[in-house]
Amino acid sequence: MKIPRDGRIALTALGFNLSLALFKYWLSVLSGSVALKADAVHSFSDVVSSASLFAGIMLSRRHSKTFPYGLYKLENLISLGVSFLILLAGYEIAREAFLSRKGLMVEEIPFAMAGVGITVLATYLFSRWIGGKAREFNSPSLSAEAYHVRSDMLSSTMILGGLLGGLLRFSYLDKAAALVMVALIARMGLGIALQAIRVLLDASLDFQTLDKIKAIILSDPRVAEIKGLWGRNSGKYRFIEAELILKVRDFERAHRAVMALEDKIWQEVPFVDHILIHYEPEHKDSLTYAVPLEVDKERLSEHFGEAPYFYFVKFRLSDGKVLDEKVLRNPYAEEGKGRGMKVSHWLLKEGVDKLVSRADLEGKGPFYVLSNAGVEVLKASDERLKDLEFDLGGTAQGLHRA
Repeated sequence: MKIPRDGRIALTALGFNLSLALFKYWLSVLSGSVALKADAVHSFSDVVSSASLFAGIMLSRRHSKTFPYGLYKLENLISLGVSFLILLAGYEIAREAFLSRKGLMVEEIPFAMAGVGITVLATYLFSRWIGGKAREFNSPSLSAEAYHVRSDMLSSTMILGGLLGGLLRFSYLDKAAALVMVALIARMGLGIALQAIRVLLDASLDFQTLDKIKAIILSDPRVAEIKGLWGRNSGKYRFIEAELILKVRDFERAHRAVMALEDKIWQEVPFVDHILIHYEPEHKDSLTYAVPLEVDKERLSEHFGEAPYFYFVKFRLSDGKVLDEKVLRNPYAEEGKGRGMKVSHWLLKEGVDKLVSRADLEGKGPFYVLSNAGVEVLKASDERLKDLEFDLGGTAQGLHRA
């Protein structure tokens, strides 16, 4: 079976922790330090947790009929177990520091301090490396391993302080260092446990990620409204569900819109495993038309992107009453290349449902932008605005201007 990259990192952690534990045990035998021996035992518990981490990473990728969404949460379950090991290690360090009465071999303390200093530097560098890999793979179990290795570094720092206190005959330094280290280790263990419990209980994605997904969805002009947006973590992966109201009424176009949204979310939000989008067409009680006009604001323009003005009229569908009517200057009329596309997006922001134009837009960029967003593009034969009749779904409504 092929071992994935994060699995190889877990194996590296296993080898590192085993080497560290053996080295500390050798130092404890050399110096007679009970605290160092306890730290070696603590490092052997790291070996067990690293082995469990590797097993969890390998098993979490398996899918079955019983677990169709995979065993991703196994990583979080392992993280929870690792947190308990960290808390247990803190307890062991405190107990050994306060209850041990065995004396140190003073003549060997400098050598033992040098060895412990090497382990502190090694664990610091290794925790930084594996922490970076945890962020790269968004792996909660690798993140827990990084914190676990860091707790080993802190415990070694405490042992170093105890050895220094023994060398200087200041025994209270050992107990003071133990109190500080145990407090830090307890904080690490509780933090990992709380994060694992949040995921195991299906807590929501963080607000920053949800806001990013919301912005991606609303950036699509075919989306009228987000009725609901939910997300949860499972291991390092994210599961997202959304309920949308689309301006597009045609089923095929709506399906394309949803597929495009899913692709964009997958591209911009890392570690997404599954996206489920429910959608329904927008229920409209009004209809907005847009018409490109010439400078006199009466004649229909022969152009689209270059049209100086646009006329907007909003009808109530129930009785055909004009709810709003306005003429706006085209903000992109004087621009060069790409103004037709810019005008199309501007019309979408204005909430246009239908465009009536004398310009032939069929097969051009603005036509696809508007039609993909559910806007119907109509070819006008009339030359003057007052002669136009607007279809309101079976009935025709004119402006009846004098």
